[in-house]
Amino acid sequence: MRTTSVLRSSGFTFVELVMVIILIGVLSALGIGLFASRSAFSPLLATQQLASATLLAQQAALAGNSARTVTIEQTSDNFLFTVGAGTGNARTFSVERAGTNLGGLALPLTLTFTAEGTLSSGSNVGLTFTGDSTYQTCISSLGAVYRGGCQS
Repeated sequence: MRTTSVLRSSGFTFVELVMVIILIGVLSALGIGLFASRSAFSPLLATQQLASATLLAQQAALAGNSARTVTIEQTSDNFLFTVGAGTGNARTFSVERAGTNLGGLALPLTLTFTAEGTLSSGSNVGLTFTGDSTYQTCISSLGAVYRGGCQS
């Protein structure tokens, strides 16, 4: 009885290694644009922080907490979103403006939520963050925060 052993080699071929290096290079070249200009994504970041602060104030209102307001301000350097201003539970979210402006309503703007989680004003609030890109955000009268213009 004769046994033969087959040698197995392990590792990557030269072609596979070259393809991985090329793929990493292409992804790096495409991704560097996101970090080259901070103002390109600053409106999106500000929109997301506003949504977070608004939802925190709404949850506080639903829980019966006194921090049921969110105040939106724009300084020369930052956007400030303060939840529960004037209470012992105040929290401020700050986002660098980096060439971004906030329009839609006069600032500072204070939104107050009822115990049911709806806006006490009873109307939708539309805000527009403008920089290298533009993001519209709507805070509906029912307290929902969504991207885009407010629906009638």
